[in-house]
Amino acid sequence: MIRIKARAPTARGAVLPTLWGAVAVAYKFGCPLAQQNGLGARIVTSAVFFAVGTGLIFHVRRALLRELRQARRVARAAQSVVLRPLPPRLDGLNVAAAQLSADRGASVGGDLYEAIATEHGVRVVMGDVRGHGLAALGTVAAVLGSFREAAHDEPELGGVLRRLERALARHLRERARAEHPAHGNADPDHPVAEEFVTLLLLEIGRDGALQALNCGHPWPYRLSGAQVEALTRVDPLPPLGPFPLPTALQAHPCGRLLPGDSLVLFTDGVEDARDARGRFFSLPEVLRAAVGDHPVSPQAVLRTVFTALLHHTAGSPTDDTALLVLRNDRRELHIAGARDRDTCGSAARVCPAKDDPQPTTRR
Repeated sequence: MIRIKARAPTARGAVLPTLWGAVAVAYKFGCPLAQQNGLGARIVTSAVFFAVGTGLIFHVRRALLRELRQARRVARAAQSVVLRPLPPRLDGLNVAAAQLSADRGASVGGDLYEAIATEHGVRVVMGDVRGHGLAALGTVAAVLGSFREAAHDEPELGGVLRRLERALARHLRERARAEHPAHGNADPDHPVAEEFVTLLLLEIGRDGALQALNCGHPWPYRLSGAQVEALTRVDPLPPLGPFPLPTALQAHPCGRLLPGDSLVLFTDGVEDARDARGRFFSLPEVLRAAVGDHPVSPQAVLRTVFTALLHHTAGSPTDDTALLVLRNDRRELHIAGARDRDTCGSAARVCPAKDDPQPTTRR
């Protein structure tokens, strides 16, 4: 757990307020002018105390701004460790991701994302923790830490999701004990017991085959040429936390990500954003405008969406937002080779070339 500890006031920091106070007291009791009741004497006295008060206010303001900058530096450092930047390229995929926190003071949010190249394919997670700011950072760290291990260890997406469920439950139990040590176990009526995480797990095979498991998260959009469409319309599972996962957990096939196609993963803070008239942000329309008639980089998609989102909300989004864009920059031969392997069966099986004669069986 990351804690931000405020520094105790030092002797050096107390010198200036003490000096200003001493000046005010010395003037009040040591200056003959302060004892007079004339108009001029009152004006001078008021000016002295006004100067003292102004100096104290500016000193306190400067100290508070210094502490705020320190807290923001710590928050940014924590975010860079927990929500580390993604590599620009990952196993032939062009990747770009960014997060915008609704809590400006903390500079961090409750959204999470990660993409890892594994022997099972590129595995991606996008999630949204209930709440935002520093309070959600511990849950984000628990989920991402579990995913970074399970993505390599588990051969199936279902196994990855079950690992994330156990990690979240363990984190919430430990958090409940830390916040309410007298109760021992988590109190169902306490807000910690009501924490949940919407989560999307995605696997992109070497041939572009897509598999997904969705726990209450918005489905991503697929960009294919100038077309923008939802990846699938299948009903998601409930969010992680309040309800256990079903016994049978099978990843949902979602077709293929062909070369040049992109996927746009996002959190619900994007499409739930409203303008001054209460109108929701239309992400598909912005994506169509970003794509136009020619393919664009994931970085260009991020810039277009965030610019439009900030304009739509007048620069003040009410919820954390995160975007993750992946474009398939692999060559066509990767898909062709994968299809040949699928047709021929396992990797241990040798497939004869089309021009080779068929083997004969000796008697």
